Order: sequence, then C-alpha cells, then structure tokens
Amino acid sequence: MILSVLKAIDIMNVFTPEEPYLTLAQISQRLKMPKSTAHNLLNTLATRGFIEKINDDYYALGTAIISLTQSARVNAELRDRAAPLLRELADATKESVYLTYLDGDYVLYIYAIETSNRLMARSAIGDRVHPHCTGVGKAILAELPEMDVRGIIQRTGLPRFTENTCTEPEQLFEELEKTRQRGYSIDNQEHERGIFCIGAAIRDGHGKSIGACSISGLDPAIIDARANALCPDLLFTAQEISRRMGYIPATPSLLVRREANHLR
Repeated sequence: MILSVLKAIDIMNVFTPEEPYLTLAQISQRLKMPKSTAHNLLNTLATRGFIEKINDDYYALGTAIISLTQSARVNAELRDRAAPLLRELADATKESVYLTYLDGDYVLYIYAIETSNRLMARSAIGDRVHPHCTGVGKAILAELPEMDVRGIIQRTGLPRFTENTCTEPEQLFEELEKTRQRGYSIDNQEHERGIFCIGAAIRDGHGKSIGACSISGLDPAIIDARANALCPDLLFTAQEISRRMGYIPATPSLLVRREANHLR
C-alpha cells in the first residue's frame, strides 16, 4: 500500500458539490494532514490537471477528473454492449477473446473470455499495454491519423518485448498499412512469446477508433492457415459492437455479412 497515493485520493475526495473550493488550511485541517504535505500533494496533482489553484488561497478539482469519469462510462458501456457478441465469438472460435479500449496512449483490457490453456495464469483484464506490439493495439493504430500515431510513438517509444517486436517507426507504419488492406491486424508473438493474435478495430458513433477486439491463442495457425476462417467472425463481431456504440457504415458495401456457418 502506497500511503502517498492514498493521501492524494483523500485530497480529491475532500471537495464536495457544497464546498467545491477549499483553502490549504481547510484541506489540512479536515484531513489532519500537515500543511507542507498537503501543499506538496496539491501541487503534484495540479501538474496533471487533477487539481486547479483558483487564486492565491483556494483550490478546486481540475478538469482531468472529467476525462477519467468519461472514460469509465465509455468503458462500462462498451463492455456491456460487447459482452454477448464476444461470448458468441469465443464459442465459435474456441480461442481466447479480448476487448480493449484506447486509454490515452495505451490499450486497456476491459473484458476477456479466456481458454484454460493460456500461458499466463492470471487474467489480462486491467492490463494497460503499449499498442505497437499487440493485435488489438495495431488494429486501433491503423485507424488513427498518422499524426496521432507519431505522437503516441514520441511519448511512449517502441519498447521491445520479444525478438518479434517492431521497434522502428517506419516498419510499424508499413505494418499498419497492411492491417488496413487486410482489414485486421496480426500479432506474431510480439508482446508475449507463444501467443498469436488477430484483431479488429471498434468505432464509436463518430466513426472514431476507440478500441478493438481480438482472437488470441497458442496456435500459430491463428495468423496463418486459420485466419481466413476466423476473420469473418472477428470482423463481424467488431462491426456489430461498433454499431451498438452508434457507428453507421458510410455505405452498405462496407458491411460485413454474417455467413451461415459463422457464429451459429
């Protein structure tokens, strides 16, 4: 347990609708915290936008709180609308299925149906990973403007996780172009050795790429011989999740059709 984190949370919770503005003395007194400690924590929170200094005397919650609450709402909405479709996908493919959300510069795993033969004992839910080395991450990046992708690369880098991880920006952009042409992304043991994955982007009502779903497992054929059979299920699932999030394809020709032998 990290006490400084708990104290920072206590500071943010001390503000109420009835008292949105508090002085350093009031915060210190109500939390029974030395003024110097409260002052340092307030200044630290202010650097990330969670606290604002209104004038020389008063503090208030910052606007960064708003983006957090919006992300939490979207995550819950996305998960709830996607869950039935992902269960169908897992039943059809007999592989692990994941749902992720673009959380700032990283990919957050928010829902999973995992097979018993996973390499890792714990669930991936709650993991926050770099997008350049995962199927779900590359599916999202492929739908973002190049300027946005370059910004993510500049801020987070392209760290290596396995010998297959792409660590060169131009190589990544080539892979993202292939992803757009195929319609789905590939993770060939780029984040975890022995794990193979295909991913597809999920869009919101504005057509923006907000997340992705994926089929993942230990079978190398997922990204090779089985890909042609798995992809219609994956793409249909991503499309229907997007539609439940308000996305409407520009033309009927962009719709992925459910084939009779898929997702029965």
